[in-house]
Amino acid sequence: MNIAGIDPGKSGGLAVLTSNGIHQSLPMPIIGNDLDGRAIMAWLDDMAPALVIVEQVAAMPKQGVTSTFTFGKGYGMILGILEAKGYAYRLVTPQAWKKSVLAGTKKDKAAAIAFVHRAYPEIDLTPGKKRMPHDGIADAVCLAEYGRQNYSCP
Repeated sequence: MNIAGIDPGKSGGLAVLTSNGIHQSLPMPIIGNDLDGRAIMAWLDDMAPALVIVEQVAAMPKQGVTSTFTFGKGYGMILGILEAKGYAYRLVTPQAWKKSVLAGTKKDKAAAIAFVHRAYPEIDLTPGKKRMPHDGIADAVCLAEYGRQNYSCP
């Protein structure tokens, strides 16, 4: 049973945990200044998740109108892809998945990165030429782990 996690946004990521131990992840595909919906859809089709866990997001205080609109457009694109393709999905707040997956930690980006290094050492958090771990990928892995821990797949 494959469970995917999606951390939406330009600095987000995609991850899948599979029942056969193969774990895949990548930074959020971007084309120009927008999320690459076709690449997201192709990745989902390749991974064939039984369930997708998407971080439920909302506008943040003091965030600009343009950036809020752009973020919302990408978030809506992800939900539209899931609906159109018929993938089962759940929206999970950051507070909920962090409480479950990162219990006993500060529940920050460093804790998510440390969890992935510990639980899934084969996942590359520094894809390409990155030096610093990609926290969007780490969050996506944690979201998938939340789904693995808390849901039986349809």
